[in-house]
Amino acid sequence: MVTMTARSTSRPAPASAGATVTILGATGSIGTSTVDLISRNRSRYQVEAVTAGSNAVALAKLARDLGARFAAVADANAYHALKDALGGSGIAAGAGETALVEAAQRSADWVMAAISGATGLRPTLAALERGATIALANKECLVCAGGLFMRRAAAVGATVLPVDSEHNALFQAMGAGRREDVRRVILTASGGPFRTWDREAIAAATPAQALRHPNWSMGPKVTIDSATLMNKGLELIEAHHLFALPSEQIDVLVHPQSVVHGLVEFCDGSVVAQLGAPDMRIPIAHCLAWPERINGPAPRLDLVQVATLTFEAPDTGRFPALALARQALEAGEAATTILNAANEVAVAAFLDGRLSFGGISALVAATLERSEGLARELNSAEDALAVDHDTRLMAGYLLPEIAAKAS
Repeated sequence: MVTMTARSTSRPAPASAGATVTILGATGSIGTSTVDLISRNRSRYQVEAVTAGSNAVALAKLARDLGARFAAVADANAYHALKDALGGSGIAAGAGETALVEAAQRSADWVMAAISGATGLRPTLAALERGATIALANKECLVCAGGLFMRRAAAVGATVLPVDSEHNALFQAMGAGRREDVRRVILTASGGPFRTWDREAIAAATPAQALRHPNWSMGPKVTIDSATLMNKGLELIEAHHLFALPSEQIDVLVHPQSVVHGLVEFCDGSVVAQLGAPDMRIPIAHCLAWPERINGPAPRLDLVQVATLTFEAPDTGRFPALALARQALEAGEAATTILNAANEVAVAAFLDGRLSFGGISALVAATLERSEGLARELNSAEDALAVDHDTRLMAGYLLPEIAAKAS
């Protein structure tokens, strides 16, 4: 097995029929798309374990439908509901963080890491440590502890495959040349719902407006991050770790049509891009079958119908989150952990009506400024989670002041 850093050219053998898979975060948007693909290829995959946050009934139905051996909910209070819903099925049930880690440690060849937030760090690391192939959809593993995560992947010989459409696009495009011949990579951003809005209108945007993404169907946290462009900032950090590239070799372009998902420029001037319809089942299918491919249900790209593809530079004046993310990346590993934790607090406050849209970036900036003392070397998941915890306390402390200023 190899670690996916785009520096290696070796490939594992194709997955054989009956390859075992585990889906961490099976009831979320990524998990649901993964289930759809597996359901269409039942003869090829066997499901070992599935997990969810607290929706025991939905998880139990998925476990039964997929023939899973183990199901776990993160919410310990949902254990009895899950156990009752699985009654008579022979499927083992678990609850709490220990159960999520147990699900990750079970002997599946391929693990979809789609638990959102810092909660996904320990289970994903647990799957990584046994050398599994990790289809990585959890941003926090790289944003909170990217150096640690990729060092451990290299040490145990695990394979890390990027599920995010942009990183998956870069992974595919990099196959056109040698890693050492890559000059730069370009992530594309839709620009979100406020791409053409002026600064004052953006600052006053409501949650309902921010949740209306023009192209993608995603969970509320990711959708808000797309509206602030923090999502693209987090992807800058992920690309740095996945492909071992410095900040100056990672660019961002706003591309409203969301057809070109990523581009790689080589030293000879060639630029190779990956294109596709805005459907997450495309990158998930690529990871699920890699290094082979499977038939997928996503709409086929019709360039005649698309007709026009446009690109523009991101405006960090109107969308300061992108600049904050690059600043954190260049400051070092713990700074990105702080950035992510502060952003999660800010987004939750915005969705709860306690912070304006313009206050999201303001709270992240203030927390970064006040949290320099939290920066430390990250040698374990516990180190990363400690910084995450302390940052959340700091962001919570600063929230009333920033909310008052940004209102």
